[in-house]
Amino acid sequence: MAREIYDRSWLAYLLLLPTLVVSAIFLYYPAAQAVNLSLYETLQFGTQRVWTGLGNYSYLLTSSDYHSSIVVTIAFSLIVIVGVMAISLVVSYLIYEVSVGQSSYLIAAIWPYALPPAVAGIVFFYIIHPSLGVLTQPIQAIFGVNIDWFTRGGQAFVVVTVAVIWKQIGYNVIFMIAALNNVPDALGEVADLDGVGRFQRLVRIYMPLISPTLIFLVVMNTIYAFFHTFAFIDILTQGGPGGATNIMIYDLYRNAFEFNNHGLASAQSVILFLVVGVLMYAQLRLSDKYAHYG
Repeated sequence: MAREIYDRSWLAYLLLLPTLVVSAIFLYYPAAQAVNLSLYETLQFGTQRVWTGLGNYSYLLTSSDYHSSIVVTIAFSLIVIVGVMAISLVVSYLIYEVSVGQSSYLIAAIWPYALPPAVAGIVFFYIIHPSLGVLTQPIQAIFGVNIDWFTRGGQAFVVVTVAVIWKQIGYNVIFMIAALNNVPDALGEVADLDGVGRFQRLVRIYMPLISPTLIFLVVMNTIYAFFHTFAFIDILTQGGPGGATNIMIYDLYRNAFEFNNHGLASAQSVILFLVVGVLMYAQLRLSDKYAHYG
């Protein structure tokens, strides 16, 4: 079939116009409004604005509570990204090597991702509830710990982190399985003949070959950890106890909708956007150096 070529640039712009219009209305305009609002202090439930310039940013940079939220967010995001990538890679590799019932294992691995975040949060709430959880008693018996993450910050951080990792594994497994299936079978057969162990085969053969997919997933998991974990925090801990799970996106929500401080919340959203943007840039630059693109 002959490939149709458009030789007029105006036609390309016309085809892109719907996307540009939607992006301008629902992305760029709200972002510009957030930047503008971050320069004001809002009073009387947001009905009045007082110009403060960079006052909101200055307050955040000197706030110990906000510093604590940043530290919690960084620790939370690092553990989530590393945990999701490592567990998903092992699960994907095991499923890839299974010859019987592979579809059943794949469905079992990805079904948590099919749940909406709020539903997944509620499910996990009853799995590990201090008195009602179905896994609470076995965990206490095996590890000898008293589970009470309603009042202990460290336990609350662990519970939220595990729930967030559990939810995201399915998304990663889908992409990793697809990438592994594109690796030529001959490479695995040669590794078998050379007596290469399963772990070494994963690290030295498969990981370099699927590195573009791994880089993509690191970027997506970073966005997930910073922006898409709000429902778990809200349902499980609401930022507590003692701010142990008060990540930046949840702190932003509380300032905007609990304390009606929309100017401060807008400044937090701008800072969060810049932080994630810098991380995205760094990850994509690293991908050019370490990813293998055939």
